[in-house]
Amino acid sequence: MNEAEILSTPDPQTLANSRLGGYLRWLESERGLVFGDYHQLWRWSVQDLDGFWSSIWSFFDIRAHTPPRAVVGRHAMPGATWFPGSTLNYAEHATGLFEDRDRTAVIAHSQTRPPIELTFGELGDRVARVRAALRRLGVRRGDRVVAYLPNIPETLVAFLATASLGAIWASCAPEFGPRAVIDRFAQLRPAVLLTITGYRYGDRDIDRRAQAAVIRAALPTVRHTIHIPYGGDDGPPGTLGWPDLLTHPPEPGFEPVPFDHPLFVLFSSGTTGPPKAIVHGHGGILIEHLKNHALSWDLHPGDRMLWFTSTAWMLWNAQVSALLLRASIVMIDGNPMHPDPDAQWRLAAQTRATLMGVSPGYITASRRHDLHPARDFDLSALRQLSVAGSPLSAEGSRWAVRQLGDRVLLNVGSGGTDVCSGLLQGGPMQPVRAGQISGPCLGVAAHAYDPRGEPVVGELGELVITEPMPSMPVGFWDDRDGSQYRAAYFQHYPGVWRHGDWVRFAPQGHCVVTGRSDATLNRGGIRLGTAEFYAITENLPEIHDSLVVHLDDPHDGIGELLLFVVAPQGLDNTLRKRLAQDLRDALSPRHVPDVIVAVPAIPRTLTGKKLEVPVKRILLGAPAEQVVGPDTVTDPRSLAAFVAHARRRSTDPAANTEERPRI
Repeated sequence: MNEAEILSTPDPQTLANSRLGGYLRWLESERGLVFGDYHQLWRWSVQDLDGFWSSIWSFFDIRAHTPPRAVVGRHAMPGATWFPGSTLNYAEHATGLFEDRDRTAVIAHSQTRPPIELTFGELGDRVARVRAALRRLGVRRGDRVVAYLPNIPETLVAFLATASLGAIWASCAPEFGPRAVIDRFAQLRPAVLLTITGYRYGDRDIDRRAQAAVIRAALPTVRHTIHIPYGGDDGPPGTLGWPDLLTHPPEPGFEPVPFDHPLFVLFSSGTTGPPKAIVHGHGGILIEHLKNHALSWDLHPGDRMLWFTSTAWMLWNAQVSALLLRASIVMIDGNPMHPDPDAQWRLAAQTRATLMGVSPGYITASRRHDLHPARDFDLSALRQLSVAGSPLSAEGSRWAVRQLGDRVLLNVGSGGTDVCSGLLQGGPMQPVRAGQISGPCLGVAAHAYDPRGEPVVGELGELVITEPMPSMPVGFWDDRDGSQYRAAYFQHYPGVWRHGDWVRFAPQGHCVVTGRSDATLNRGGIRLGTAEFYAITENLPEIHDSLVVHLDDPHDGIGELLLFVVAPQGLDNTLRKRLAQDLRDALSPRHVPDVIVAVPAIPRTLTGKKLEVPVKRILLGAPAEQVVGPDTVTDPRSLAAFVAHARRRSTDPAANTEERPRI
């Protein structure tokens, strides 16, 4: 593995002023611990779990109604128990512990209505009123409250009110179709459903009345449906109006619950089977997000976090947790590229965001449109640009640092719904390298394993976690014996968490995630990560998107490598030849596709992930409707080109001769 280009190095004064710097001083004064560099600190954090996680508890002053008897009660995976005996409440830390009630908590921007701002005092008052209303509706500890809502303040208030009661939350974004929502919510047998009937996306009005009605009818356990008048509508008959909930006298209060009491349920994508209902606990999310948001994202009281997300993505839950540190959250609902590609940069300047989170796709779009965010907007408040969701290319990294300068820390991360946090990312103590993630997060014993379960460095392997984390799931919903949970993460390497990503670590600790391990391409015994392809193909201005799959052939051991590209200006042999040559030069001859095919669009999940495995199954002959539900894809029509290609391959194997690059 070649040493990656260093784009910026830690600045001592920046580290001293950071939350991580304050934590290091606290460790020295309170625990007598001194660490010379990040690797020493990380190694301690994963070797002394009691010492590290107790320091996080104390440093952030977590308030327990009942104190814990220990830090780690049972040290095992799966089955670790954290802070046994303690009782607390996540919502209390998000809304109930702040003296500065006049500090801004929420800045909400929407294409459906004018902006809204709430102070911590106003947020707490609304949470207390909705809490009182939910209690009068019979919601109790352990009940489920589900929401078919966008990223708006009402969703935040309803979540925190639900959590304050010890009830359990789950949400889906309104762009989801009924089948996708029902597949998720029906598992939970919810008592209360919150909905809207429409919203505005860019310059289009989206009507969701029919979808909301179908969802309501399919959830027989729902006792009450609450309508949010988003956009001014009154809601269908038989629903309760949100304004009526706010008329209840406030009843502040927070149900003390055990550390691992369920807080919310997140769902897997559902593209390769029924969505898994992943249960996260109050204490695990509280302590993990305090650690992550302060020590990696460097959030201080009064900071502002802007990150476009939907309520179906774990980043929505992570965004809410900025409140734990008395930072404001900038909530965005609508088309993030409307009215132009500069929209998010403009909003970051307007709201004085100190942390801005974006996807690698937004970096690519900004480059393609030749944007100059720091030149065109006042981003002087910005201290960190976080990038997550998929791998960021080396050129994307260079572009971000060129545009924003090394005053703004580029923090590329990778994590997941499964832990609702980051596993690999950077921070103010680590150098930034082109196309790389700086290293494992504190408290995350991340390594790469080969198929035999041996750690590897400098070569691709399975991303594994060898020590328990507090935010690992409480379990899966209705998985009473834990068999589904064990099969999902611990079947491959007993006692070790297999995350499902393909990663390469350098000896210095930095790493690159090259895609999902179930989508990894095995060509002649050599494993190839899909992200490595995309870093090359999507760097060409003619290619707007791409997807690569490998079809195995048991007879020759090589199989066929197919590259699908979105090329708005057309795909001819000159461009095919250029793609093939770039892949050969930058990666290896094994990376040269056998076939390069133009398609109108690349199918993606509703959270933006490319559907690599479902496309492979379609190309192998599986009916599309059995492989992926249309409600789980941003544009179901995007599958049609792959279905047609599979049909053409099956009827005439020589039909794709013209699609083979000739170098």
